[in-house]
Amino acid sequence: MLRNDEMKLGLFLGQAGHHEGAWLDPGVPANGGVDIDHYVRLAALAEGAAFHFMFLADSPSVIERDRATIARTSRNDGFEPITLLSALSSKTQDIGLVATATTTYYQPYHLARMFASLDYLSQGRAAWNIVTSGFESEAENFGEKELPDHDTRYARAREFVEVVRGLWDSWEDDAFIRDKKSGIFVDTTKLHVLNHRGRYLSVRGPLNIARPPQGHPVSVQAGSSDPGIEFAAEFGEVIFTAAPFLEQGKRYYANLKEKARALGREDNQVLVMPGIVPIVGRTRREACEKLQRLQSRMHTDVEIGLADRLLGFVADLRSIDLDSLVPEALPQTNLIQSRQKLLLDLAAREKLTWRQLIRSISDSKGQLMVVGTPAEIADVMVDVFDQRAADGFNVMPATLPDGLKDFAELVVPELRRRGKFRSRYAGQTLRENLGLKRPLNRFAQASVNDRP
Repeated sequence: MLRNDEMKLGLFLGQAGHHEGAWLDPGVPANGGVDIDHYVRLAALAEGAAFHFMFLADSPSVIERDRATIARTSRNDGFEPITLLSALSSKTQDIGLVATATTTYYQPYHLARMFASLDYLSQGRAAWNIVTSGFESEAENFGEKELPDHDTRYARAREFVEVVRGLWDSWEDDAFIRDKKSGIFVDTTKLHVLNHRGRYLSVRGPLNIARPPQGHPVSVQAGSSDPGIEFAAEFGEVIFTAAPFLEQGKRYYANLKEKARALGREDNQVLVMPGIVPIVGRTRREACEKLQRLQSRMHTDVEIGLADRLLGFVADLRSIDLDSLVPEALPQTNLIQSRQKLLLDLAAREKLTWRQLIRSISDSKGQLMVVGTPAEIADVMVDVFDQRAADGFNVMPATLPDGLKDFAELVVPELRRRGKFRSRYAGQTLRENLGLKRPLNRFAQASVNDRP
């Protein structure tokens, strides 16, 4: 199907930046994770550049396993995403606000209410990054001894999303008439009680807030395992993935669109936005020097801890010969299976030793990294976009705020000169700016269909 020739851009908001050594950069505030003014400045930079949304990842736990890694890692001192984005909704006007929340340990009523509230606070700019929990440390924070298996997590997620969407449809769009003359606040003929009884969840409803401005806040998803891709094809409207190679990205894009199409969905209603880590320099040498400075600040404990986590805690990286080749396979993890597979594929493709793979993970975490001038970075982005490996990108600056400032001031104008990125916001809501349709209320639609 036809698509707009302009790419979509999101900003991935790490506390200090995407690189694990970012917090040690002199230009990065050490307390940025809990500094609202830091986030306000980042939001202003992104909104000034007409980014479509800001994206906040999250895990409700400390995910590192050993204190040596925890000691040197900056991520364990940050705001809860919905809380932070609710605060930023009053400091921004146009940019979308994407919060991550897990279906494994939240309850659907809570999340439905919080995201509906965020959608109202932002006047229609909220989005939910739907995830299943991927770390054993999360289970123990919610009274469980171990993480449910991978397929069970996705089965619960599917039911969870259906419940949340059903709760958002509790009231028809015009149910709350608020008529002081008649004394009628709400037309109860337009109230629908969900009464869900399923395998994993039991939720009566209705939700005690009107239907969100967008109907449903935008659904973001990052599925790349086989169950994850099936889930993304069914529910995802914006798909965040890791695609470090063009051919791999093209396969993922085509596969996902085909699966979504088979479910009756339109191509332009399922937007694939892989991550990109741009290291921008006015010359290539300057860009390379920026990366080298980040690498020089990385401690071995952090590098090994990060690689161990992304590979699923199935290899003892502190005892193996780091100069030996990475094997083609490792024991399958119950954690983030798609990232383990992607990293092993990377190692096999490049014939990497463990030391080389650990360094690569440290730099990009398996995402597409481009080190170069604004024109060189734009070349890669346009090529990936034009070859149908992406509808846009989730930009993951290595450091914040400087990496974002470099991208906004140097790469965005280059994309605009090529006609590949917009210069202003066109719509009022995130859905409108992404070109996504506003969903119909399932109950109101059923009522129409039932009429003689």
